[in-house]
Amino acid sequence: MKVKNIVYIFLCAFLLSSCSEYSKMLKSHDLEARYDYAKQLYEKKKYSKALPFFESSVQMYKGTALAEEALYLLAQCSYETKDYYSASQYFLTYCSTYPKGEFAEFSRYYAAYALYMSSPDVRLDQSDTRKAILELNNFLEYYPQSEKKDDALKYLYELQEKLSQKELLAVKLYYNLGNYMGNNYLSSIITAQNALRDYPYTEEREEFMYYIVASRYEMALMSVPSKVQLRYREVVDDYFSYKNEYPEGKYIKQATRFYEYVKARIGDMPEEE
Repeated sequence: MKVKNIVYIFLCAFLLSSCSEYSKMLKSHDLEARYDYAKQLYEKKKYSKALPFFESSVQMYKGTALAEEALYLLAQCSYETKDYYSASQYFLTYCSTYPKGEFAEFSRYYAAYALYMSSPDVRLDQSDTRKAILELNNFLEYYPQSEKKDDALKYLYELQEKLSQKELLAVKLYYNLGNYMGNNYLSSIITAQNALRDYPYTEEREEFMYYIVASRYEMALMSVPSKVQLRYREVVDDYFSYKNEYPEGKYIKQATRFYEYVKARIGDMPEEE
């Protein structure tokens, strides 16, 4: 018999034996044997196979010391199989059930990190992103000296930037809509101002400030005569706010054109330095 055939037969026998053992343990009523088997699967990184055993163990061992470990391992298996939503829920359940448990710190961290991993594309609804931010802040509040502190702060910053980017998309959308079905320039301004308040150190800060100037300018152009002078001066105020912070900014040329236009149309204008 060829060596290849021998190896093939051996592998088939091994796989059949493994499947038979797995099926047998799933049907077993021996709680201790099932739990030991689940831990063996976990140690071998066979997380998806270990999941149903830990799920049943959490219920079967409820009220015992093993229930705590079983819940933590169930959460870890969910995390390792990339079921981040379930993982986060299991980790949070652990934290609420065993607030001073052996795995409390890491459960609170991974509850947040699992939500961080499930945070969607910036163009989609950001509810999970906000939940992740909440849980990261909770972790930092509970464990300010944790070895995971720096990682948590890094993920927190990334998620805040994602929300900032989401707001910037809204600002641009309002600006591009212009006067379509209402004054979208005002919505662009308000959204940008709120974003600057909520995310003062965002990497998109310059763009928010520019779109405020640009939207003010567009509002001035369509303003009624009784309000046009006020609108011009608002352009000037926001222009200087932008220019003082970004004197060589990406949009300084365009912003300066807005300023020069309104400057020529009202008196007592401040001179540029």
